[in-house]
Amino acid sequence: MSQAKSVTGENFVPEVLEQPGLVLVDFWGVGCGPCRMMAPTIDALAAENEGKVKVVKVDVSEADEVANHYGITAIPTFLLFKNGNVVEQFMGVVQKPKLQAAIDENLA
Repeated sequence: MSQAKSVTGENFVPEVLEQPGLVLVDFWGVGCGPCRMMAPTIDALAAENEGKVKVVKVDVSEADEVANHYGITAIPTFLLFKNGNVVEQFMGVVQKPKLQAAIDENLA
């Protein structure tokens, strides 16, 4: 079963921006309760969409320059990239069907 991969500021460009297709990025933090609540949902999306969308997690305390670049002011925040460009953004606790719908819409 696939899980979301951890990405740092050092490998964000090759792991997210240079990837063809869709990449869902979970900006999270260690002390964030809502982030911990979302973790099983993000891992489930990674498993259920394996081969269709890449799912990664970015710890904002370890990649603050990336978070700042994308204007992440609250966590969790989820950005959906398509061919290196942000196409969707969600903040806070998001229901799995809403994230899945965004993935499906951008796969079409």
